[in-house]
Amino acid sequence: MFDLILEMFSYSFIIRAVIVGIMVSLCSALLGVPLVLKRYSMIGDGLSHVGFGALAVASAMNTAPLKIAIPIVVLAAFLLLRISNNSKIKGDSAIAVISTGSLAIGVIILSVSKGMNTDIYNYLFGSILAMSTEDVLLSVILSLVVLLIFILFYHRIFSVTLDETFAKATGIKVNVYNMILAALTAVTVVLGMRMMGAMLISALIIFPDVSSMNISYTYKGVTFFAIIISIFSLISGICVSYIFSLPTGASIVTINLLIYIVCSMIKRRN
Repeated sequence: MFDLILEMFSYSFIIRAVIVGIMVSLCSALLGVPLVLKRYSMIGDGLSHVGFGALAVASAMNTAPLKIAIPIVVLAAFLLLRISNNSKIKGDSAIAVISTGSLAIGVIILSVSKGMNTDIYNYLFGSILAMSTEDVLLSVILSLVVLLIFILFYHRIFSVTLDETFAKATGIKVNVYNMILAALTAVTVVLGMRMMGAMLISALIIFPDVSSMNISYTYKGVTFFAIIISIFSLISGICVSYIFSLPTGASIVTINLLIYIVCSMIKRRN
């Protein structure tokens, strides 16, 4: 088994996947805490469907996917917040409207431009082989930017997450920090989609955080355990995927699910 794992890390595409995966896992764990606490965790799922549509457009244009997808998904995140805050369509309904529409458009574009081939499967469920060296470099740079911005505005995001009314009373521009949170989430979703796919990337944001909430009751504690769980699930999922020839994204999500079940059992016993 140990020799098999050593063999696995001799492949460059595995190394690329682990590097990007760890960076995206860090971003997902940090952003997932405020998203879950604000009951807005499905924003990742909605934005991933928008990302699928954007990747379809990039594929049809034979353009670098991240350069097309990131600005489109960030704009979609702002639109989602605007719809949710300023219209009769609220929260999950706004997400459903945008996500299903984007998914449908993406499928149509891919089917017309390339036909219903394996590209659609890779976009929907991810592919560990999809990331080039350029993708890795861009993903690492953007992940570092996401982490830096989150750390810089950590205390204000914390305040907005726990009590928006109190945050407004203290002079914090709540809408600005909600937009920052949405933009960071959009970038993280697009980066993770290359490996996890549009259908599974939201699990990387939700599972580690809801699992850690079962074993910790402080904001910092939940964040710490979410990071540990997210990175452990990522590496374990890649190893399981390689050893048993299983889809990478699905393996990572399954490990996350098992950890959630264990954490839930720990909470019940306490």
